[in-house]
Amino acid sequence: MAAGSNIFTTLSKNPQVRTMFAYSRKELPMSEKLKPLRSEDTASWPKQYPSGAEVFISALGTTRGQAGSFENQRKIDYDLNLELAKAAKEAGTKAYVLVSSGGSSSSSMFGYMKMVSEDRHDQLPEEILQQVNKCANGFDCLQKGELEDAVKNLGFEHCVILRPGLLVGARSDTRMAEAAMRSVANVAGSVSGNKLKDFWAQDADVVARAAVRAGLDCIEGKENEKIRVLDQADIVRLGRTEWKD
Repeated sequence: MAAGSNIFTTLSKNPQVRTMFAYSRKELPMSEKLKPLRSEDTASWPKQYPSGAEVFISALGTTRGQAGSFENQRKIDYDLNLELAKAAKEAGTKAYVLVSSGGSSSSSMFGYMKMVSEDRHDQLPEEILQQVNKCANGFDCLQKGELEDAVKNLGFEHCVILRPGLLVGARSDTRMAEAAMRSVANVAGSVSGNKLKDFWAQDADVVARAAVRAGLDCIEGKENEKIRVLDQADIVRLGRTEWKD
């Protein structure tokens, strides 16, 4: 289960949340508080953004395999995310929460990679590849970093960015290498009480709870910073250690 599905479940169960809106291309589970924004045409989603929403939480993303190309992936991961954030700002939403990725960066090194086709990545200078390998999701970190920069500049009262490591949980779109690493993370967590997992991988439900808690803190007056970046330790603290059902 991806972070977005877990965010949906967490919001559904939270008594503090009276109404929630959710974008989807498919039918969503029934909920008394849910007002679905369903459309297979994702380009129409920004125009559907509801008025009166105090918090917008985005965990929207895809893979190159699902999208069919890097260009199509960017249309979702960057373009659609940014257009939705702009729609939220225009509608008066106070707090914007983005689930990004550990190691996200829009630095010049990643900008150079952006111009190099995937089949030539092994020809990149070693120092660039070392920077790439710091990111939990490889080359995806470039556009995630660019998105972070863009949403920070939109002027929300509060902008919170979560940077989790490897997301652990059942996913139908998991790539083979990531599936193997998730298995390693699960084993490491089970034999160590999560001590050998928390610093590099987090359960999707923990990330979801941290995102929800961060958003609610903003509108409840518990967050003083205009822009806040939550690293993996912060996510574990908010989503598990301090979390109260």
